[in-house]
Amino acid sequence: MARFEMHQADMAIMGGTAPGASAAILFQMGLDCAAGRTGTADLVSAHKWFNLAAMKGNTEAARYRKEISGEMTAADIATAQRLAREWLRLQ
Repeated sequence: MARFEMHQADMAIMGGTAPGASAAILFQMGLDCAAGRTGTADLVSAHKWFNLAAMKGNTEAARYRKEISGEMTAADIATAQRLAREWLRLQ
């Protein structure tokens, strides 16, 4: 059986472009990053995906974003916010 790997951004795009990517998909990507399901836990990426999901109205994503922010530096949060803006711009 053939096997291939997809980057998380590719998975989000499968849901459509930025306006079409569902909050649920973005939220799940945040969970995956926070839990380290694709390797090591990555709070910067998790914050980015939670931020994008929250922008689409997912209140649970906003709660998770706030929770992990307590474990991040101000520089990490700024990086996550920049990455979210870049992701939106590329869509």
